[in-house]
Amino acid sequence: MDRTAGEGRIARRFAALKAQGRGALVTFLSAYDPDRKTSMDLLRGLPGAGADLIEIGMPFSDPMADGPSVQRAGQRGLKAGVTMAGTLAMVRDLRAEDDATPVILMGYLNPILAYGEERFCTDAAASGVDGLIVVDMPPEEAGILAPHAARHGLDIIRLVAPTSDAARLPVVLNASSGFVYYVAITGITGTRSADPAALARAIPPIREHTGLPICIGFGIRTPEQAAHAARVSDGAVVGSALCDALAASLDEQGRAKPDTVRVVLDAVRALAEAVRA
Repeated sequence: MDRTAGEGRIARRFAALKAQGRGALVTFLSAYDPDRKTSMDLLRGLPGAGADLIEIGMPFSDPMADGPSVQRAGQRGLKAGVTMAGTLAMVRDLRAEDDATPVILMGYLNPILAYGEERFCTDAAASGVDGLIVVDMPPEEAGILAPHAARHGLDIIRLVAPTSDAARLPVVLNASSGFVYYVAITGITGTRSADPAALARAIPPIREHTGLPICIGFGIRTPEQAAHAARVSDGAVVGSALCDALAASLDEQGRAKPDTVRVVLDAVRALAEAVRA
């Protein structure tokens, strides 16, 4: 059944969190990192560990906005045989036991085009995906995907950079739904930490142009940084730090060890406790 973008799980989750008086913890991990079973175990465990929304990376061979940590996570997923169909199957498996936690797919346009943009939106919605972050698809070029996404109730979540000025902001935000992803640093993911004072200054001008929730990502690594980001905005997105925690738990051959899932979920719990404090 077709849904209406902006009226699904993402909107309900942010409304519930607003009623609780706190921001969201949004977690990112790449699909099939380091293998399908471990990735699926992590996905199932994230809500219980405190993730309010889940981003799943769609690994791609040329991830131009990803820093080293997320690139390596994607490479492990590709080595493990990840496919678009396999990623969607993971979401379906999650939905068999969790119909509430919003799931966003994050990645690049090329794999979507290879799958077929209309088919992708149809299958993503049927699998239980709620939103899409397509890093290399600016609003001016979104016509290839946006109509299919809207028809199937998939939110297209836009990235707003520190360099987005007053003229650019309305262009980006008018094409957004779900929430707005504020990129806290210029450059690729996970390479620098966000400046707390700069974040506090950056969010109010964005609110002048949108009523959507705003989440801060790129450069949010520690529980303290996540807590600050969730206070000055509506949520903190943490990805590289979780990819690093996962990588550090693997054996010398890059395989999961018995404590890999626990290590990563413990890191999520620490972030969640700080955001909720």
